[in-house]
Amino acid sequence: MVKKLLSLSLFVLISYSTYAGGYRVSMQGNKQLAMGHTGVAVVNGAETLFFNPAASVFLKDTWSFSAGVSYLVADIKFENKTYNWKEESKNPGTPMYAYAAYKPNDWISVGLAIYTPFGSKVDWEHAWEGGHLVNNIDLKSFYIQPTIAIKVNERFSFAGGPIFVSGSVSFNRNVSRSLTNQEGEFTNVTVKSHDVTAWGWTAGYLLNVTDHLRIGMNYRSEIKMSAKNGSAIFNNVPSYAESIFKDGKITAELPLPAELSVGASYEVGKWLFAFDYNRVFWKVYDALTIDFVDSPAIGKSVNPRNYKDSSVYRLGAQYTVNEQWSVRAGWYYDQSPVQDGYFAPETPRNDSRAYTGGFTYKFKNGIGIDVAANFMNFSSVENSYDYYQEDGNNVSFGGVYKSAVTSGSIGISYSF
Repeated sequence: MVKKLLSLSLFVLISYSTYAGGYRVSMQGNKQLAMGHTGVAVVNGAETLFFNPAASVFLKDTWSFSAGVSYLVADIKFENKTYNWKEESKNPGTPMYAYAAYKPNDWISVGLAIYTPFGSKVDWEHAWEGGHLVNNIDLKSFYIQPTIAIKVNERFSFAGGPIFVSGSVSFNRNVSRSLTNQEGEFTNVTVKSHDVTAWGWTAGYLLNVTDHLRIGMNYRSEIKMSAKNGSAIFNNVPSYAESIFKDGKITAELPLPAELSVGASYEVGKWLFAFDYNRVFWKVYDALTIDFVDSPAIGKSVNPRNYKDSSVYRLGAQYTVNEQWSVRAGWYYDQSPVQDGYFAPETPRNDSRAYTGGFTYKFKNGIGIDVAANFMNFSSVENSYDYYQEDGNNVSFGGVYKSAVTSGSIGISYSF
C-alpha cells in the first residue's frame, strides 16, 4: 500500500511538464500568448527563441529583447454527490520569461531564452477526502536555452541548441486513508527535491514559401529528469509504525515527453494570421519508479500512469493599427493526455479551450509594452483514479472536477 501511495507523488514533483496549479498553461511570450500562443511560423520579436529559434535570423534588427511576467489564478472545484464532498482550491502563479537575440550579420543569429513554463501551487484543505492522494504541491522550475540560427538563403533557415532544466519542489500527502497518530492527526509525508537538473535539445526550421506565407517546424526532445538527493519526511507517525515510515533519501528517474510543433502564418496588409499544431508524446508516462533508499520496508515502487499522446490546435491573428498600436486575439484547444481511471487530483486535467487577447503599444524610442489576457476553461469531467491500493485491493477516488485558469500578463520588448 505504502509503495503505491508514495510513488504517485514524484510524478508531480520532478516533471517539467506538470501543470501550473494543476494545469499546463502556455505563457512563454505576451505577443504570442495574445495570438493563441501561436508562433512556430511567426517573426514577431525575440519571443521566436522559444517558439522556433530558426525565425530569429529573420528579425530586422541586430539586437532584440523581450521579457514579461504573468499573474494567473487556477480555480479547481471538486464534488462527489454520493458522499456530499465539496472542495475548492484557488492557486496563484507568476510564470515569467526573458529572451535576447543577437544578429552579428545577415546570415546568423544567436540567442538565449530563460523561462518558467511550469511552476505554481495546488493546495487542498489538509483534511479533505482526497488527502491520501495529495494535500499540496509547490513546484518551481527554470529553463535556460541557448540557440544558434543559420539563414541558408532568403527562403530557408534552421536552428537548434541545448535545453538546461533546473527545478525544486515540495509535496505533501497522507500515507493512507485512515492512519493517524494518538491525537487523531493523519500520518502524512512531505517529499522535497531541490536542484533537480536535466538536459535536452531543440531544433527547427522556417520556410518562407512566398513573401506572405511562412511554414515552420520546431521539435523539443524527450528529457530525463533524475532526482538523486530527494528527501522524504514523515509527520504524525504513530509509535508502532515508526520502523516503516523512516525519514530519508529517495531517488527516481522520469522520462519527459518530446513535443513536435508545426505551424503556418500568412501576412496580408496590416493583418497577420497564424495556425499551430502541437503534438505532445505523453505515452512515455506508462509508469513511475521511485526508490526509498533509507526505508527498506517501502523499497522500490512502481505506479501506473498510462498517459496517451495528445494534441493542441492553435489559432491567432494580429492587426497593426499604426506604428504605435498592434492588437491581437486567439484561441486554442488542448487535449488531455489522462485516460479514464487515471484521473488524480494532483493534475485534475481535462480537455480545455482557451480565449486570448492583447495589444502592444510602442513608444517613439522603440520600447514596446506588451499586454495579454487569457481565460482557459476546462471541460467538466466526472472521473476517478482507480489504482490506489489498500489492503491489497484497488480503491477508487473520484467525482466531478470543474476547472478554469484566468491570467493577465505584461511585458516589455525592444530592438535596435
